[in-house]
Amino acid sequence: MSSSTATPTYVPKTRVGKVTDYVDSRVGGSAIVKEFGRKIFPDHWTFMFGEVALYTFVILLLSGTFLTFFYDPSMAETHYEGSYAPLRGVEMSMAYATSLDISFDIRGGLFMRQVHHWAALLFVAAVAVHMLRVFFTGAFRRPREFNWVVGCVLVILSLAAGFTGYSLPDDLLSGNGLRIIDGVMKALPVVGTYLSFFLFGGEFPGTVIIPRLYVLHILLIPAVILLMIGIHLFMVVLHKHAQFPGPGRTNTNVVGYPVGPVYAAKAGGFFFIVFGVLAAIAAAFTINPIWNYGPYDPSPVSAGTQPDWYIGWVDGALRLMPGTIGSNFDFEFMIPFPWGVNALSLNVLLPALVPAMIVFGLMFTWPWIEAWVTKDRREHHLLNRPRNAPTRTAIGVAGITFYCVLWAAASSDLIATHFMVSLNDVTYWLRFLVIFGPVIAFMVSRRISLALQRKDREIALHGRETGRIVRLPHGEFIEVHEQVDDYSRYKLTSFESPEVMVPQPDENGKISRLDKVHGRVSRFFFEDRVAPVSPKELAASHGDHHGEIAGTKDRESIASH
Repeated sequence: MSSSTATPTYVPKTRVGKVTDYVDSRVGGSAIVKEFGRKIFPDHWTFMFGEVALYTFVILLLSGTFLTFFYDPSMAETHYEGSYAPLRGVEMSMAYATSLDISFDIRGGLFMRQVHHWAALLFVAAVAVHMLRVFFTGAFRRPREFNWVVGCVLVILSLAAGFTGYSLPDDLLSGNGLRIIDGVMKALPVVGTYLSFFLFGGEFPGTVIIPRLYVLHILLIPAVILLMIGIHLFMVVLHKHAQFPGPGRTNTNVVGYPVGPVYAAKAGGFFFIVFGVLAAIAAAFTINPIWNYGPYDPSPVSAGTQPDWYIGWVDGALRLMPGTIGSNFDFEFMIPFPWGVNALSLNVLLPALVPAMIVFGLMFTWPWIEAWVTKDRREHHLLNRPRNAPTRTAIGVAGITFYCVLWAAASSDLIATHFMVSLNDVTYWLRFLVIFGPVIAFMVSRRISLALQRKDREIALHGRETGRIVRLPHGEFIEVHEQVDDYSRYKLTSFESPEVMVPQPDENGKISRLDKVHGRVSRFFFEDRVAPVSPKELAASHGDHHGEIAGTKDRESIASH
């Protein structure tokens, strides 16, 4: 007769434990928590930008849900009979009337509108800064190229979400933005007028554009953003989080805190901090006071209107584009077709489409461009300090400068009126800066990065300057340097600096045209490199440095006598 010992079944004693055990036995939640709850995430302040983007999106969903209860996305005409006396009796659309009702007649409505608008601005800004952090630190390299593409899609979706929401109140400001879209579409030859007619449901402004934008704003775009966020987080877990170099940090490990309970608790607290800051800003600072603008009327031309900052750069490009050059060249052409003559307005199409195509084209393809330049196919889980990739950093700064000049151009009329200068002079200066500003920014930022690298090299070899001057027995004056700690020295010396790749001939002794192009690009990227400190140099300087530090007290004692 044999006996067997069975594992006793765990029986929870509390009501919460019983409910949890019941759910876990049916959905297997404990396995998920065990797998992902112990995932390690590095702890660095630059990683918070992605969290801010996620939290502001949650706030957008919550505040937007509240606003949908009271907003009517209809362009049907009505006469306003609400609480705002200056507009009482004015003819307007139901969309604008209900936006006013939310602002003045719904308890907490204006506050929620403000929270929603400020959260939208912060969401786009957080996504943009997060992408810049990824770019400048090289976090887009293998195996994270597709995650970078997901981030680029999120940037475009955030712009689309902001613009569609910006247009919903149907006030004078949002109507001007839609008029620009209508003008760009009509500048397309042959199909432009048909596309505009289809989108607006007739001649601008039509009767259906607000309901269509509403569907995009509350349904389609948020759904795709949620999908992209899910894919992004899945890839972060799959590839593990990149980290900055430091002692004990390698390509095969992650040094940081687990998701549960440390990171989850910190993230939860940070969410409420972001929510609180947005609430304080919304309560204290008015944004988009639609009651001051009035309902949209397409007949007059208004001045002094600017879109939100994330769309302003496109508006700025349109303002800077000249209609003619000199007295002979015109950017508008009449193209004959078998069915008639169509206009090709390059003075509208070029600024509206080309800058965006250049910026987003480079963004989407940059991981593969840099991989082609460096010929590096390795996996990278350690990040770069921006100064250690000077050409990449300079290209990023040039792009930011290009964007900022176009952004400033969107307010060219206000710059002229506030500073009492000629609008033509402002336009000419901005045209100069949009062409040469990125070039100057590239050259200056690359020089700064190389100078910082040389300074790091000097500190690693000789230590930090202390400002203490010591006189030696034979009369020589020297400055005492302080030895840096091991962690700082590791940060200063542990980086890769690719060298220029010289084109190599093939088995027939010929160098292909593509290899010649690659050689020129490689020289452009890495010709001015600063070589990292080698172990031999570090060992030699370390011994000399210790001798100098060891004799410091004796030298000071001699100098004092």
